[in-house]
Formats: sequence, C-alpha cells, structure tokens
Amino acid sequence: MNELQTLKTDLNKTRIVSKEQGDHIGESEVLAKIEKFSFTANNVTYGVAGDTIGYWQFFPPSEDSNNEWGCIPMWGFAEIVKSNNEHLKVDERIFGYFPPANHLVLSPIKVSDQSFMDGKEHRKDLPPVYNNYTRLNGEENYDRSMDNIRALLFPLHITAFCLCDALEEQSYEGASQIIIISASSKTAIGLAQGLAEKEDTPKVVGLTSSNNTQFLENLDCYDEVISYKELEKINNSNQSVMVDMAGNREILSTLQSSLGVNMLKCLTVGMTHWDKGTSVEDALAQAELQDRTEFFFAPAHIQKRNNDWGTEGYNKKTSTFMNARAEQSLKWMKIKEISGLDQFIQTYEEIVSGNINPGEGIIVLP
Repeated sequence: MNELQTLKTDLNKTRIVSKEQGDHIGESEVLAKIEKFSFTANNVTYGVAGDTIGYWQFFPPSEDSNNEWGCIPMWGFAEIVKSNNEHLKVDERIFGYFPPANHLVLSPIKVSDQSFMDGKEHRKDLPPVYNNYTRLNGEENYDRSMDNIRALLFPLHITAFCLCDALEEQSYEGASQIIIISASSKTAIGLAQGLAEKEDTPKVVGLTSSNNTQFLENLDCYDEVISYKELEKINNSNQSVMVDMAGNREILSTLQSSLGVNMLKCLTVGMTHWDKGTSVEDALAQAELQDRTEFFFAPAHIQKRNNDWGTEGYNKKTSTFMNARAEQSLKWMKIKEISGLDQFIQTYEEIVSGNINPGEGIIVLP
C-alpha cells in the first residue's frame, strides 16, 4: 500500500510511504481499494486545522514513531476487495472519507442498506458526518457518471448549504451586504449561488485575486466582484457580515479597520491563504475581531438541523441544494484527473501554495 503523508508543521513537505497490506483483516472488517478522491482548498484547511479540530486523527500514518506526519483526509470512492463482514460483500462500492492512499481497512458498524459507520476506536469521538460511508448499491437514483462532481463538491457544498441556512436563520444579522473572502473557492461559489436563489438577501460581494475577477463575474452569482488590490471599493457605510474562506490576517485587518462598527460578524470557514501567517487560533483570537468572530464548523450545524428537521427532512433540503449546485458546476468546472500519488505531488504543492485554478477540479486515481 502506498500512502501520501504530510509534515504536520509544514504542509509543503510530503512523502510517500509504502508498506505491505497483506490479506489479513480483522473480524467483521473490510478492505477497501480506493478508486479516486478529490483535492481542493478545503483539504488544505483540514491540514491547517489538523490538530485544532482533529483531522489528523482520522487516518493515523504508518512509520511515524515521532508523531510528525499526518494523512490529510480526502473525499472519494472505493471498492470493497475483501470482506469479513456478513453485511458487506466484495465488489460493493462506497463513498466517503479516505486517506490519500491505495487502501483502507474499515470496521463497519450501524450497517443499513444505505450506509454504515466506521467503528475504529481512534474515530469514535470524531464528528459522525466524517465517519459515515454511503453504500452506492442502496442509493436511489445513483448516477456513476457524477462521481467526480460528487467527490469534489459534496463536502464543499454541504458547507455552503449550512452557511446559507445559518445566515438566513439569523436574518443575515441585519446586514445589508455579505462580503465573501476567497470568493473563487468552490465553497464560496456554492454559497453565493445558494444566496442568489433566495429572496430578500443582502447584496453579496465577492473578494478575490485580480486573476480571478473575470471568472467570477462570468458566473453571475455575485452582485459585485472586487479584487484584493481594490478593497477601497467596498461600501464601508453598509452594515456587513463577512464570510472568510481565506484566513488572511492582513485582509481581515484591513476590512475591520475600514468597516469599523459596521462589521457585524465574521464567520471564519476556511484557510485558503494559510501561508500568510494565520492559524485557526490567529483567525479567532485577533483582538479587534474576537467578539464578533465565529469559527463556523459545518458538522455541528448538520447535527443541529438533523435534530430540527429529522434525517429525512435534512436529506431532502440538502439534496435539492446539492443537485442545483451540481448542475451549475457542469457549466464552469473542468475535471483534471491525475493517475498515481507520485504524479499528484506537484499538483498538491501548487494548491497548498495557493496556485489554484478556480475553474478546475482535481481528481486523483491513487
């Protein structure tokens, strides 16, 4: 088995570790061969917040006696190639959370026709949404041709749905404009498209690099697109909610200074600009923002809405949102497939360093 590992203290440094998988798996376990996974800026956030939120705990790396390396979680598809579980058969395909590797041993619990949970001891205290695996044989209207879109956008647009729902629930904090930082990220695009569908939403302003302004304007989901070099164009007299996908301290400080008391709330979601010297703690602890800043953790909102609406109600609402976003993505996103972990490293390094083509979706065939 080959496994891509990342140095926890420096996401730019990686290594591929090979080990013999063998045929042995434990009682009731299954061995899944990972077919494909996606890689986006969202995965970079998993690495940045690996210790703070627990993302490093999902897939403990091999050959790491000093606890220096980690496996960044990925969303993707796998096929069961060996099974000691009476409920799961060889050749069955599943969708869920995987390491950047060839194989993964799972310990299925709470097995239904539609899904199961991984019952590994080291995952028991982690958010359930990440431990759930969908059984594709039991999924109504499953369309294999949409696998790449699903791997890329499911985790991002679930977050976009949660943000859209949370903002609406709070009546947008009474703001007259929503400012989305790193507006070309796929999560941000999903959020902007979701807000554009609603009535009586505040003006939605997207902030991005000058290289991406034309791309975003062509999507026609933002009311206004402004580059980071032109922040003075923001109407500072409007009461505002910020949704921060970047985690860039300099941009946050500039906006805070210019908006002043009109900055009602800042929702910190991602860290696409992680290399600008900002950590999760930085983003939350800046003195001038602290009382109006909230780290938005989508799994907590998912759990809340499952309780509020029931599983069926939650699934219906999210499916409607996700299907709409998937259809829209077909018009603007091109898929780039990469074969092999060794070939993936260059693309990994580019995305980690912030060199991201917003109109491209990366799929890795390990």
